[in-house]
Amino acid sequence: MTSDIPSPTPRTPSSDGHAIRILVDDYPEDGSKSASSKSDEPKNADRGDSPAELDVEGGLARIDPLMVKPRRSSVVLCLVLAALLVFAAGAAWWLAVRTVDGQSYEDMVWQYFPSMAYGPVEHVSDVFTNSAVVIAMTVVIGVAAAAITIVRRRWRLVFQMLFVAGLCYAATWLKPLLPREALIHTVSRQANSAPSGHTMMMAAAVMILLLAVPRRWRAVTAIAAVALSSAVGLSVMMGQWHRPVDVVMSILIAAAIALLALAFTRRSGMDAPGDRASTPSIQVVGSVLITAGVMAVLYGVYVIWQIYPGLDVSARWARAAAVLSAQVLVCGTAILCCGIVVVMRQLVASPLTRLGVIGAPPSPPKS
Repeated sequence: MTSDIPSPTPRTPSSDGHAIRILVDDYPEDGSKSASSKSDEPKNADRGDSPAELDVEGGLARIDPLMVKPRRSSVVLCLVLAALLVFAAGAAWWLAVRTVDGQSYEDMVWQYFPSMAYGPVEHVSDVFTNSAVVIAMTVVIGVAAAAITIVRRRWRLVFQMLFVAGLCYAATWLKPLLPREALIHTVSRQANSAPSGHTMMMAAAVMILLLAVPRRWRAVTAIAAVALSSAVGLSVMMGQWHRPVDVVMSILIAAAIALLALAFTRRSGMDAPGDRASTPSIQVVGSVLITAGVMAVLYGVYVIWQIYPGLDVSARWARAAAVLSAQVLVCGTAILCCGIVVVMRQLVASPLTRLGVIGAPPSPPKS
């Protein structure tokens, strides 16, 4: 009697090595397909998923939901961190724009940054104070991120990337909306200049790339993201286009939007089950970036606290320290934000499930 019951057939991996085939038993003990399996077939077929993806969603997903969505704790953490970064951006803007000492600090940095900034910053700014270069690099990074996502067949991730790009662009419209009351006489222009559009553009591009790349490239991409966002941020200050809070605010907002997009990660926005693994490079780079970013931001705040008595009188002895603190704060913010995003991307994209790390079975030896 049991001979009439069809047995599950293992599916072998495709020749490209990327799609995995997983043994899924769609048959209950009575030998007929379950109603859930029948109801799932048309829906999955309409999406045009590969057989491997159908196996994952139709089989193992019923055993372990982490095959198709990240842990709820990871999603909540993304939302909490995004809210904290938005709060930090708002607090930084308020302290810099709505207080006398804040405006004194920013005006001091604006005046003396070109002459007192760290030497290499001047050479970097020669490149990134050219708007055409920043726009071209942003477009190239965005196109590369889109191409990587399409090749990896991470379709939901495409919409997450568009979400990040759209909200970051919308955030630049805060500039004419945010007030900047003249509390003191300043050498820099009185109009509001936050957030920085160029910094926002580059920060959004590198965040999108960080979301798009596969697991093995995330650590390297995070380091590149720090370098590019810091370079553009320091350059617009060197060119006296923006004040320090404009740059810090832009990086914080871009990272918050990226985290918000990560909170909506689902199956086709995650790593394929066979590619999931605990990655030492991400653990090391993420830990170092977050630690270094926190220490840099705290040091920048400490320097400002030290020169606080000289801000309201624009003391000469406070100028170099003000410029130093601005550089440290910009770089520290970029380091911290990129570290947070790369760690959270790994958490939502590659959750290790109760079923373990699943991959394609080894190929038989060739005769």
